[in-house]
Amino acid sequence: MPRVLTPIAELRPRREPPVNDLRQREQAWIAQRAAATHCRECPLGALATQTVWGEGPIGAPLMLVGEQPGDQEDLQGRPFVGPAGRLMDRALKELGWDRSIAYVTNAVKHFKFVPAPRGKRRMHKTPAQREADACEHWLESEIALVQPQAIVALGATAARQLLKRAIPVLRERGHWLDRPDGRKVLITLHPSALLRVDPAERDAAFSAWLRDLALASHYARAHAARQ
Repeated sequence: MPRVLTPIAELRPRREPPVNDLRQREQAWIAQRAAATHCRECPLGALATQTVWGEGPIGAPLMLVGEQPGDQEDLQGRPFVGPAGRLMDRALKELGWDRSIAYVTNAVKHFKFVPAPRGKRRMHKTPAQREADACEHWLESEIALVQPQAIVALGATAARQLLKRAIPVLRERGHWLDRPDGRKVLITLHPSALLRVDPAERDAAFSAWLRDLALASHYARAHAARQ
């Protein structure tokens, strides 16, 4: 029998999610996460193991947005738990941050991959713009419900979806740019980019990336001061 797809209108978030009451926002977030598990607005949902929704506290002052889940994220159903996520955890530790102060998610909620030439490992493939655009409303729903003070765009896909235009990441890295809603977005590399750097240059690349992230440290310090 042909697959019956869930109508797009039933999957999309409410146009005006609750924005004042924290408990309402938490409940709306749970509902959005559940709705996203059935999303088939692009082909990726049918191919991935599962939807990988963001995680972190509603009301977190800082949101970190990557491109898409990787192999381990797809299998575990959590963002940033693979090699790139471990590198990010190392960076946060060196900055004196804790993941609990940040909400972490991806612009695309399903893993896009191609089979590796040898073995069973699945290789990452950059999502097409139409696939990223199909996920845009999910990302915007997360932003509306979490209400971060600032956002870190990890890589070109995240930067484009957050700012609604193509961003030259290498030129703009370390800079704060403004979203249409007025939130500040810090541009930097995705941690996976550091994993592809020549090993002899990796320490220097990591240090430069750490300097980018450190520009958002005052959001982490402000949160810690309130605890």
